[in-house]
Amino acid sequence: MNGWRCHHMGTPKSCCSFHELSSDVGARQGQKDDDVENGFSDEELPPEADAMVELEENEDDKELVSEGEISEEDTNITANDSLGLLDSVSDFPIKKRRRGKRAKSPLFKIIMEAPSDSFNSTLDKWVEDGNRLGRDEISFTMLNLRRYRLYTKALQFLEWLEANKCIEFLEHDYASHLDLIAKVLGLQKAEDYIEKVPESLRGEVIYRTLLANCVATNNLQKSEAVFNKIKDLGLPVTTFSCNQLLLLYERVDWKKIANVLSLMERENVKPSPFTYRLLIDMKGRAKDVLGMEKITDMMRTQGVEPNLVIQAMVAKYYIFAGLKEKAEATLREIEGGDIEENHDARMALLPLYAALGKADEVGRIWKISKSNPLLDECLSAIKAWGILGQIENAEEVFENMLKRWKTVPSKYYNELLKAFVNNKLLSKGEEFARRMSDNGYFIDRTNLDALVKLYVDVGEVEKADSILFKAFEYNNTRPLYSSYVVVLDKYSERGDIHNAEKIFQQMRQFGYVDRLKPYLSLLQTYINAKSPAYGFRERMRADNVLSNKVVEAKLTAADPFRSAQLSGLFG
Repeated sequence: MNGWRCHHMGTPKSCCSFHELSSDVGARQGQKDDDVENGFSDEELPPEADAMVELEENEDDKELVSEGEISEEDTNITANDSLGLLDSVSDFPIKKRRRGKRAKSPLFKIIMEAPSDSFNSTLDKWVEDGNRLGRDEISFTMLNLRRYRLYTKALQFLEWLEANKCIEFLEHDYASHLDLIAKVLGLQKAEDYIEKVPESLRGEVIYRTLLANCVATNNLQKSEAVFNKIKDLGLPVTTFSCNQLLLLYERVDWKKIANVLSLMERENVKPSPFTYRLLIDMKGRAKDVLGMEKITDMMRTQGVEPNLVIQAMVAKYYIFAGLKEKAEATLREIEGGDIEENHDARMALLPLYAALGKADEVGRIWKISKSNPLLDECLSAIKAWGILGQIENAEEVFENMLKRWKTVPSKYYNELLKAFVNNKLLSKGEEFARRMSDNGYFIDRTNLDALVKLYVDVGEVEKADSILFKAFEYNNTRPLYSSYVVVLDKYSERGDIHNAEKIFQQMRQFGYVDRLKPYLSLLQTYINAKSPAYGFRERMRADNVLSNKVVEAKLTAADPFRSAQLSGLFG
C-alpha cells in the first residue's frame, strides 16, 4: 500500500477545532528540513524525564496480552524515550508501587532455570510430576517473564503451551504470541503467524498488536499498511490504533499528525488521555505554551480532568519555557492537601522542584518520604539531588536504599551514575561504573552517551571510543546515535581519518548513516587533514543519502582534481 489513505481526505469543518491544535507541526517539520539544509540534523530538545514523574512506560498492559500480562516498554518503544507510551484502557496509571520484592512462583523458577536446549522436556517433566498448570499460574509467569524482558523464554513457554494445548487460546493469547514473535523473530515472522490464527479470532486486537510492533521499529510503510488493513477488513478504527500512528508520526513525520486528528474527528474516535498527552508533549517541546493550555482546556471541556502524569508534563514544559510562576502553581495543584499520603505525587514533585532549583522543597518532600519510602521514591530522590548537584545526598539515598532492599534493578544504579556524569564528576563516575560492572549491572544507553560526552569534553576521545566499542562487544548494547556523533566530530576536528572512518563504519553497522550529519563530519575530517576524499559523492549515492549545498561546498573543497589544478596555478 502506498501510504496512508487518510492523507487524501478532505478536512471537515467540524474537526477544525481539534486538529488545529497541531497547527505548528508542519512548521516544526519545515524547520527540521531547513536545519538539515544547513548541515544540522540533530534538533535541540527540552529536558528529558529528569523533571517529570517516573512513568510506567507500558501503559496498555491489558490491551496487548491476556489475563493481566504486561506488554512493557518494548511494545511501545521506547526506546527511546521519546515518549514511546502506549494508550491505556483507562486513565494513565503511575508506575506500580514496588518495595523491591521479586515475585515468587514455582513455575517461574522452573522456567528461569530451564536450559534452552531442554526447555520443553523440563516443562513436560514438571507437569508429569503432578504440578498444576492453571491460567492464573500461567498469567503470573508470563507477567514476570515480560517484566524482566525475558522475551525468548516467554515465547518458548507460550509455544509449549500452544503445542500441548494446555489452555484454550483466546484472541488476547494469540495476540500475546504474535507480540513475542515480533520482538524475538521480527515483523515478517509475526505477519506470517497471523495466518495461523483461527480466522474467527483474527480480529482488531491481533492487528493492533502487529501495528504497535511496527511502530516500535519506526517502520512507517508497514505501520501504515497494517492500519489500512484494519480498515480494509472492516475492523473498528480504535483510539489505540490512532494513537499508535500519532506516536509514529511524532517521531518521523510531524506533518501527518493533523491528518490523524482529522480522521479521529471524522470517524468519531474519542481521544484518550494519551492522545491529549501526546499533543501536550508536542506543544511543550515547541514552547507553544498557549497551545498546550488550549489542549488541557479542551480535556476539561470533554470531561477529562488532567491527571497527575499530565499535570507533571505541563509543569515540566512550563519550566522549560521559563514560566516559573505557572510551574509553581501547577506543582501546588499536584501536591494538593494530602501529600503525606500521596506517594505518587511525591515521586512527581521531587524532580520537578529540583528542576526549579528549589532545594528546600525537595528536602521537605523527601523528609516526608525517607522514613518509609517506596523504591521508586528513592529513584525520584536520587534524580532530584542529582539535578541540584547535591551528590552526597544522592549517594546517601542510594546506599540506604541498598541496605534496605539489597538488590535493585539496574536503573537505580544508572540514576546515580547519571548524577555523577551530569555533574562532571568523572572519577566518581568511573569508580561507580566499575562497581556496577562488578555487581553485574549494565550501563544504560543514556548514561553511556553522557559518559562518552564527558570523556570527549575532557579531551579523552580515545577512552570514549573504547567505551563505545566495549558497550557493543561485551554488553551487546547499541549505543545512541549521538554517542557516535560526538566522537566522530572530535576525530573530524583532529583530521584523524583512520579513526573517523572506523567510527563511521560502526555507525553504518547500526544503521546510523542514513542521514546527512555523519557524512558532513566525515567529509570535514578529510578537509581538516588536507587529504582528498576520493569517491565520497559515490559513497553517499550508494547509501541513498541526498547531498545539499553545504555538502557540495565541502566536496568542492576536498576535490583532489581541483586541489591539483590550484597547485598547478601557483606552482
